[in-house]
Amino acid sequence: MSTSMTGTAGKADFKPVLWTPGDWNAFFGFGTNILVNMLVLTGLLRFVLKMPDSLVFGRILPALGLMMCLSTFYYAWLAYRLAQKTGRTDVCALPSGVSVPHMFIVTFVIMLPITIKTGDPMKGWSAGLVWVFFQSFILMIGGFIAPYIRRITPRAALLGTLAGVSVTFIAMRPALEMYMTPQIGLVCFAIILISWFGGVKYPKGIPAGLVAIAVGMIIAWGSNLFGLGLGGLSVKGVGDAFANFGFSVPLPALGQVFSGFEFLGIILVTAIPFGIYDLVEAMDNVESAEAAGDEYPTTRVLTADGVVSLIGCLMGNPFINAVYIGHPGWKAMGGRIGYSAATGIMVVVLSWFGIISVLLALVPVVAISPILLYIGMLIGAQAFQTTPIKHAPAIVLALTPHLAAWAKLQIDTMLAATLGAAQTVGALAPDKVSAVKTAAIASLPQQGVFYHGLEVLGGGSILAGLVLGAMGVFVIERDFVKASAFAFSGAVLTYFGFMHGEAVGIGGGLGVTPAVALAYAVVAAGFFALGRLGTSSDSFSHPEMPLAAPAE
Repeated sequence: MSTSMTGTAGKADFKPVLWTPGDWNAFFGFGTNILVNMLVLTGLLRFVLKMPDSLVFGRILPALGLMMCLSTFYYAWLAYRLAQKTGRTDVCALPSGVSVPHMFIVTFVIMLPITIKTGDPMKGWSAGLVWVFFQSFILMIGGFIAPYIRRITPRAALLGTLAGVSVTFIAMRPALEMYMTPQIGLVCFAIILISWFGGVKYPKGIPAGLVAIAVGMIIAWGSNLFGLGLGGLSVKGVGDAFANFGFSVPLPALGQVFSGFEFLGIILVTAIPFGIYDLVEAMDNVESAEAAGDEYPTTRVLTADGVVSLIGCLMGNPFINAVYIGHPGWKAMGGRIGYSAATGIMVVVLSWFGIISVLLALVPVVAISPILLYIGMLIGAQAFQTTPIKHAPAIVLALTPHLAAWAKLQIDTMLAATLGAAQTVGALAPDKVSAVKTAAIASLPQQGVFYHGLEVLGGGSILAGLVLGAMGVFVIERDFVKASAFAFSGAVLTYFGFMHGEAVGIGGGLGVTPAVALAYAVVAAGFFALGRLGTSSDSFSHPEMPLAAPAE
């Protein structure tokens, strides 16, 4: 029996279509997103960690390609099964790839310090593999806990903290890059904007992402004719990039994994909290997909991330896999099942044949940046569009820890660069670096910059945003007992440093940030007492919340 419902085939023997015209748009959009991440990752390995090209292009990238191919194929299959089960033609596969926050964490917190300490990049590589090894098992175990957490956590809290990540750590960097080279960035952004938001079709159905990249390349290479050098591309750079051409397949790296266990103490300090981060982030992204109409099993998603990450780790990849932010965006531009599998094939070709360095020399990164800004815009908007309007204040509350974490990162980076430059030019003795940094941070409040506040509020931002957002929702709904439960969970998480702290532990025995933990506990007790008193009393009248404060 047929049905007129939009996006539904309504046939018992329904066979989903593996490729649709919209998959081209999503493929070029998501594929370029993945490409950017791979280019950044390659730069970190080669120029920050100083790893030899033989290791980067011969071992790490092939293993990473295998992991991402397995992941994207699995999520394409999961989407196929969902479409088959529901008879719908609009099911979109979950996007996945290397976890971007973890890409920087494992590089700067694990691999770089150990590489510097030992003077051996191979040791840093081994430590990174052990980090992913433990993260993988945390994800697999957490997959069985996550569905319960999703059931008790309001959507506004899950999507609000996700919006915070997307606005700050996903959208801000590409937005800044666009304005650093506006001749390319703004033009490419306009090309994407009028197609993906305005619905304008380009001739012969050419995907907007491909048009943007082509126009960006034309402007960048054309500018070289006038000596402008927009985009930083050169013929010499392309020639040098071909030196890394070759064919490499992933090989087992069990020896490197287990040799890294000598750094276990350093690794576990970050592996546990960031395993919890992964758990919450994956839940947020599954919730985001459900809000867009595609309901996926959280346990399967997290378990799959853990399994493919473990396979990649054992083959030599020190970066963890994750379900990505952005499902609603790829779905909105027409992505269904095929775009995910096509991206997996693309990644294998790029990583096994050493093509990444050539693309890095041919395509200006600023031409791809607008795609990431688009995703950040869409996810930020989704938090408000798919939740009750009265929950909007709770979403804004969930955003605030991410704003603090982003601002602190900018200050830390600036201070490190300034101190490094001062040492380089001989204006600062090495033994004075720590004292100068401490003095600089201490002087910031006089300039109106509350660094310590950013440090505390932004610590464990994804968990802090979720807890604060949930508290906000339940207070708005006048369910004070549930608000109390989330406040108490905030007290426990803060006590052990998972929130509002820079390290996991119990500090001097009173917690990492004891004052904040105590404050959460007091709030929890107050909410609980209010809930037990009942909300029907005249003492607790519930006036409608005005959209704006009345004029005095």
